[in-house]
Amino acid sequence: MTELLAAAVIVFCAYLVRGLAGFGSGLVAVPTLATFSPLSAVVPMVVFLDYLGSALQGLGNREHVHWRELAWLFPFSMIGIYVGLRVLDGVDADLLRRMLGGFVLCFSVYQLITLPRFEASRLVALPLGFLGGLVGTLFGTGGPFFIIFFGVRGLDRQSLRASFACWFLIDGLFRLAGYLYFGYFNGAMVTRLAAAVPVMLLGLYVGGRIHARLSEVTFKRLISVLLIASGLILLLR
Repeated sequence: MTELLAAAVIVFCAYLVRGLAGFGSGLVAVPTLATFSPLSAVVPMVVFLDYLGSALQGLGNREHVHWRELAWLFPFSMIGIYVGLRVLDGVDADLLRRMLGGFVLCFSVYQLITLPRFEASRLVALPLGFLGGLVGTLFGTGGPFFIIFFGVRGLDRQSLRASFACWFLIDGLFRLAGYLYFGYFNGAMVTRLAAAVPVMLLGLYVGGRIHARLSEVTFKRLISVLLIASGLILLLR
């Protein structure tokens, strides 16, 4: 019962963050739920919940989606997903996680300090799309790489949230298909999802209500703080 209550609180907080910032649920849910459940159970569940959340967030804001940016991400992310599924059991996860955590941490600190901003070429989709697909498949926390991509491409707050949500509908579908193929979804998983979905929906609703009151500057700072947290989680987990 204690673990069930803890899991409900974790899921609520994770999707409150997603409703507030547009991403970050995996960064909150995966490391904390993994303290009392195996990653092989946690990651597919969180990816499914994220997929449902993205459908709710993205489909209502289609006019703000930058489809051309998504098209550039697609091939490189698919390669990352394929590699992640193939090496899921044999990769040196600790080394990869720390390297990626260092990268995310450096970028997020750059976002917070006063340095010249830049708008990058769409070619950054190659490394960031690949890393997002790979890390998302292995750890369920690939969102920061896609957020970084949309950020350096100059998307505003509404476009970033809508584009990321719709991107996850594409990216997440392939990951879910891979988890299903490799047998990660079973009866126990369905039971956990049935219990988690109402809590997830409540968290999204509360987070969305808070988000409506944020300024653009506050939103960008919040994104940077969440990226710093994600980098530290990847480094220290």
